[in-house]
Amino acid sequence: MATIAFLKETLSGEKRCALLPENVQSYTRLGVQVVFEKGLGAGLYISDECYVEAGAKVAENRESISKVADIILSIHPVELIEVPLFTGKVLISFLDPFNNSNYVKALREHSVSSISMEMVPRTTRCQKMDALSSQASLAGYVMVSKAMASLNRIFPMMMTAAGTIKPAKVFIVGAGVAGLQAIATAKRLGANVIAFDTRDVVAEQVESLGAKFLKIDLGDTGQTDQGYARALTAEQLAIQQQAQEKCIIDSDIVITTAQLFGRKPPKLISAETVKKMKSGSVIVDMAAENGGNVEGSQAGKTIELHGVTLIGTGNWPNEVPYNASQMYANNLFNLVSEFWDKKSSTFMIDQTDEILSIALITHNKNFVNPIIADLYKSPVQEASQ
Repeated sequence: MATIAFLKETLSGEKRCALLPENVQSYTRLGVQVVFEKGLGAGLYISDECYVEAGAKVAENRESISKVADIILSIHPVELIEVPLFTGKVLISFLDPFNNSNYVKALREHSVSSISMEMVPRTTRCQKMDALSSQASLAGYVMVSKAMASLNRIFPMMMTAAGTIKPAKVFIVGAGVAGLQAIATAKRLGANVIAFDTRDVVAEQVESLGAKFLKIDLGDTGQTDQGYARALTAEQLAIQQQAQEKCIIDSDIVITTAQLFGRKPPKLISAETVKKMKSGSVIVDMAAENGGNVEGSQAGKTIELHGVTLIGTGNWPNEVPYNASQMYANNLFNLVSEFWDKKSSTFMIDQTDEILSIALITHNKNFVNPIIADLYKSPVQEASQ
C-alpha cells in the first residue's frame, strides 16, 4: 500500500495546512495510507486525534515520515537542508522555481520528483487543482478587509438624519483572480469601485461585478496563453502611471495586484503619487513581498508614508487559514487523484501529459519543465512514463 504524507508548515506565523480531517477518507478510497506530521492542524485548532479518528496515522517527525512515505505534500517547500531526507520521493508544494535555483537544483541532485503547485496550467481541466487561483481569490477578499480595517471611514453610502455619508472610493489595479475578488468584495460592502487592467479583455468581467473599468490606451499589451498579463515596456508603464494618477489621488483605498509570473512585479505607483493622496488614505500592495507595485511599501509590514497607510503584510490567505487550507487541500487531492492508478496504487508520472509537462519541475535527476531547464541550463529528460 502506498503512503502519502502531509507535513506541518514551519514558516513563522503560518496557520494553514495541506490536509483537513475530511480529506483523509478521500485519500483512503484511493487505496493509500495517510500519514501526517504531529501538530499538522495546530494552526487551525485541529487536534492530532481528529486526523487519527478520520483514519490517518501520526508521525513524530519528518525523518520518520521520510522512511515510509512515497509522496509528501505541503504548502511551502521543505527546507533545503531537509531535501536529502526525501531522496527518490515525490514532493508536491509551492516551489517558486524561478527564484529558488539552489533549492531546485538540490531537488534534481537528490532524484526528487517535484511538482510546483503554482506551475499548474490555467486550463479548464486544471481548474479543480489550480491552487494559485484558489489562494489568490482569498487574498483578494483579505486585502479589502485589511484596507477597511485601516480606513477612517465606512464603505457604504448612508442616508441618516445626521446627514448623508458618501461611499468610499476604491481603485483596484489588476483584474486577475485576486483583483476580481477584491472588486466583488468592495462592491458588496458598498464602495464605489474603479478598476484597471492592462488586458482590455477583462473589462467586461470588471463591469459585470458593478465596477467601472478605467480605460487607458497602452497600445498592444495582450496576455499569455495562460491568461496572465504581459510585461509592459518602460514607455507603457509611464503612460499607465500618469493616466491612473488622478484616480489614485481621488481614492480612499488603492489595491494593487499586478504580478508577473516568474518575474519581479512592476512599479505602478511612485512615492510622488503617494504624497499627493489624501491623508488617511490606504494602499494595499499585494506584491510587496516580491518587490512591490508601490514605491515605499515594505514587505511584511504596515507603515505610514505622507499620511497614507501602506499595507504590505503579505501571505494574505493565511489571514483566513481555515478556508485557505480547505481549498488548498482539495486542490492537492484533485491533483493526486488525477494521476493516481488504483490498480497499481501508484502516482503515475507521465511527462507527456499537458499538466505534468509544465508542473513537474524535477524527475530522475533532470529538469522536466522546459522553461526551468533552459533557465538553469540543464537538458530536459526524454519524456517517459
